[in-house]
Amino acid sequence: MTTTLSYNHLFAFTESVFLGMGCPEADATLATEVLLSADLRGIDSHGVARLVGYVRLWEAGRINATPRVGIVHETPSTAVVDGDGGLGLVVAPKAMAIALEKARLVGTGWVSVKNSNHFGIAGYHAMKALAHDMIGMAMTNASPLVAPTHSLDRLLGTNPIAVAIPAGDQPDFVADFATTTAANGKLEIAQRKQLPVPEGWVQNADGSGSTDANAVKNGGALLPLGGETGSHKGYCLGSIVDIFSAVLSGANYGPWVPPFVAFLQPPADPVGQGLGHFFGAMRIDAFRPAAEFKAHMDNWISTFRNAQAVEGKKVLIPGDPEREMAAVRLLDGIPLLAPVIQDLEAVGKKFGLKL
Repeated sequence: MTTTLSYNHLFAFTESVFLGMGCPEADATLATEVLLSADLRGIDSHGVARLVGYVRLWEAGRINATPRVGIVHETPSTAVVDGDGGLGLVVAPKAMAIALEKARLVGTGWVSVKNSNHFGIAGYHAMKALAHDMIGMAMTNASPLVAPTHSLDRLLGTNPIAVAIPAGDQPDFVADFATTTAANGKLEIAQRKQLPVPEGWVQNADGSGSTDANAVKNGGALLPLGGETGSHKGYCLGSIVDIFSAVLSGANYGPWVPPFVAFLQPPADPVGQGLGHFFGAMRIDAFRPAAEFKAHMDNWISTFRNAQAVEGKKVLIPGDPEREMAAVRLLDGIPLLAPVIQDLEAVGKKFGLKL
């Protein structure tokens, strides 16, 4: 059973929760915008369903509601940002803004972040480059729930990558994907619906394949992207994200990444500070005239979208499903599963709010 609430209704409620946590008004509004962008785009695993998780981390003293986000090292085109333990929903947009400004000045901007927390969907941050005729990139490491190829140990996170590329008359190209077969949030949705998950998503504690949505909770692990014969490719991608986001910035990496769930304590022997992110911005006219590039992007997108499809299927461009979903949900509202509604009602009670 689902309940549908309007975007504006959810925005007001979520913003009030962040204000109740002590976030400054501008930060509360920003965090809400980032969080709800996931629900709008149909990525329900990373939207308001996660709000209770942020509140629990704040209650556990693991989120600083009033961080002083700042640059601790930089060159004309690069920077390391210290998130001061703040909400990743706030730290990440500020870091991406630094990457965009550096790209505006010198052509490209690259920012690695330490001492942050979960930053929502990677696509939101990468898409910030589109309005500036830039290509945007965003990635982050995450709670270690993923076993490298041929391993039983959980050493990596779902470690997503997003790349946003502007077009002209065609909708922009936006790729946003986990480096695992499925994001952990998809498991959480299956758990709420009490459904099995497809083969290739998870393994049991002994390394055998499983369709149990609770396999990771029971000592198993998520699997890297690529399946039985190609998981080394997802393992490589997830490793790259971990290194760019954390080894480069001074954040925790691998098994030392602090867990998103508040009932698990961060490792007692950290190798860095908090969670890590990595952002990139590239000014198109640093390579070729922007109008010329976007005209060719239109041609590229049209060519791929019009490719002959197998019977009963449709060729999509990365970003199509999310863009179409956002248009529908802005009009019709955002459907929430009953367990999510219950969590939000419980969060509301903490702050004297009614959902």
